[in-house]
Amino acid sequence: MMEANYRIWIQELKQRIRSAQLKAAVAVNEQMIMLYWDIGKQIVEKQQEESWGSKVVEQMAKDLKNELPETNGFSRTNLFAMRQFHLFYKDSILLQQADIDLQNKENQSDIIVHQAGGLIGEDNLLCKMPWRHHVAILNHCKDTTQAFFYIKQTIQHNWSRSILELQMESDLDKRQGKALNNFELTLPKIQSDLAKETLKDPYKFDFLTLEADVQELQLEKILTENISRFLLELGKGFAFVGRQYPLQIGNKERKLDLLFYHLKMHCYVVIDLKMTEFEPEFAGKMNYYLSAVDQLLKTELDHPSIGIILCKSKDKIEVEFALQDLNKPMGISEFTFSELPLDIQKNMPTVEEIENELKDNLDD
Repeated sequence: MMEANYRIWIQELKQRIRSAQLKAAVAVNEQMIMLYWDIGKQIVEKQQEESWGSKVVEQMAKDLKNELPETNGFSRTNLFAMRQFHLFYKDSILLQQADIDLQNKENQSDIIVHQAGGLIGEDNLLCKMPWRHHVAILNHCKDTTQAFFYIKQTIQHNWSRSILELQMESDLDKRQGKALNNFELTLPKIQSDLAKETLKDPYKFDFLTLEADVQELQLEKILTENISRFLLELGKGFAFVGRQYPLQIGNKERKLDLLFYHLKMHCYVVIDLKMTEFEPEFAGKMNYYLSAVDQLLKTELDHPSIGIILCKSKDKIEVEFALQDLNKPMGISEFTFSELPLDIQKNMPTVEEIENELKDNLDD
């Protein structure tokens, strides 16, 4: 009995220790970001007041290294990044400070306003992300609107720095929520908004290098073989259910290209891959599949199933006409992948040539 109670006690202590360690790490990160912000601010102010050039930053790096030999993080490169950090965000933060001051005057309330060191970014978002993530964003983003998009996504999805860099390289901010869809007509507003933000256009499968004329079944197979990267491109919340998923409809068996379940939207998601330009009949077929999934798989706990048609290209007007009178929620997006260079494609054997070679070897 004592052994069982002891193990329970140890597990409870472990959880408390981990929780305390996490809170401590978050607090340390917040203090460090505020310190870096203030150092960057002081560098800018000193350069303006004293007319010091960039060499003062190099001198700072040497002096801080001599004064604090065991402390990292104050190299020349990092000090310049702190300066850039302050310059990049200071205008948006001053606007926030002005808005809060105005609200205080209008409301005549005793709202406590953080000083410049504490009010860093929208709702203090800058303090919630590691410094190396900030450096990556500073190196990529052209304005604070784009930067705050990636900051929010990083915090929401708990991205590592490498994943953040991958998402920025793929221009996620220009693609997310851009798919043509009929969600407003077919879903409740909360579900519609979430579904719209979930979809992208185009989807980038640049982690694949394929021949230009790859067939749909081949693409499905290769995507599922690279399921981790595929799920990363689809976005958080997608759980893979199956490829060529069978549905018994009447006397016929129909197969869905790819079937997922979305954990946040609480619904099945059917993905249909098309290696051609969008055709109106694709939407009708997806409508049919979604009716079947809702009838055969969906439970009372699930929301209406959603369809995503991925095509190599599409005409916006044609897509809008195709979606107009359908009663099932779906979105239409394009997708891209890396094509093998033409000279390599020309030198690659065809399926027929490979089969003939195998046949000749067997005959020998």
